[in-house]
Amino acid sequence: MNPLLSRLQPYPFERLRQLFAGVTPNPDYRAISLGIGEPRHPTPAFLKDKLCEAVNAPDGGLATYPATAGTPELKNACATWMQRRYGLSLDPATQILPVLGSREALFSLAQVVVNPRAFADSAEGVEPVVVCPNPFYQIYEGAAYLSGAQPWFAPSDPQRNFAVDWASVPQAVWQRTQLLFTCSPGNPTGAVMPLDEWKMLFELSDRYGFVIASDECYSEIYFRDEAPLGGLEAAAKLGRTDYKNLIALTSLSKRSNVPGLRSGFVAGDAALIKAFTLYRTYHGSAMSTVIQSASAAAWLDEPHVIDNREQYRAKFAAVTPILAEVMNVALPDAGFYLWAEVPEKFGGLSGGDDTDFAKALLAQYNVTVLPGSYLAREAQGFNPGAQRVRMALVAETSECVEAARRIAEFIKNSR
Repeated sequence: MNPLLSRLQPYPFERLRQLFAGVTPNPDYRAISLGIGEPRHPTPAFLKDKLCEAVNAPDGGLATYPATAGTPELKNACATWMQRRYGLSLDPATQILPVLGSREALFSLAQVVVNPRAFADSAEGVEPVVVCPNPFYQIYEGAAYLSGAQPWFAPSDPQRNFAVDWASVPQAVWQRTQLLFTCSPGNPTGAVMPLDEWKMLFELSDRYGFVIASDECYSEIYFRDEAPLGGLEAAAKLGRTDYKNLIALTSLSKRSNVPGLRSGFVAGDAALIKAFTLYRTYHGSAMSTVIQSASAAAWLDEPHVIDNREQYRAKFAAVTPILAEVMNVALPDAGFYLWAEVPEKFGGLSGGDDTDFAKALLAQYNVTVLPGSYLAREAQGFNPGAQRVRMALVAETSECVEAARRIAEFIKNSR
């Protein structure tokens, strides 16, 4: 077996299952889960219709092998969306590649970018590094380990709206870095990276030669009037129109409420797209032409995205004030998570204990939240997710409001 598999840690939801083993939820309340970030708004009807139409297409459907590079129809639709959303003119043939959702692409991109033997001949025999935010999406860590690299976790700073402290990464780490994962809007914090942070990362990339993978799967769920800045958009604003060493990854899962479609695309540096296409040709990750046809329709349609965003805005406007009365939580920049601080009265050495809070909440009020420490790693002496919980407001507004009221009652009644 691949010995690198032993480095992988249990996924947060497996840890949550183990945490709740032996906990009996209060039967007086129906179960409400704010634990998993899975979109639960209805899938747009026109996408279902498009899937059925594509299946029955006389010239394609399920009777042909799909091309790894994707159909011109889909790639042109992706390019059209990038122009409409970010004002960018990309070459669909060389700068866009369909992928089976951003999760799959985040993982496989590391296998393309990282050279595990880059420092094999050095006196120290050190491994290459993949830098990622902390807390983070666990795929970043797994992708790093299985590519033969070592992850390095840069903490987010609550005092700066959970901005990642990239300046805390030592020069010695940057010198070994081959890949940097960013996530903006962030999971779980919802923080959006401003242009000055992008400028700093681009300068570091130029200096040390690493690739930046910009995870942007939450880009279309936001609460300000201005849409979140994207990585390629930031590069263009700074005159970096070749997008050197930069790949942006996005997905239809959250934008269009189709997580089961497993559809997204990557865009950016043409040289990286070429290498990624070669890898995927062997990896066998071509997207079905049926999925491609429906995906093209999704990227070209904006009204359903606007409606989806308004549903989240109304939901967060209803839920956030209820929770803000009893705990430190605020409306995020974007995304569909609340990143809340556990009150000090719930144990812990220096604040509230997130795992104790989650267990007691489930037992007493049958509401599931995810401990923040499960979404982070202890690095540089602390776990930046500890003493917080992530709440995914993915259900209908009434259910999320009911969950918020139970949490508020739980906190008020706890001693």
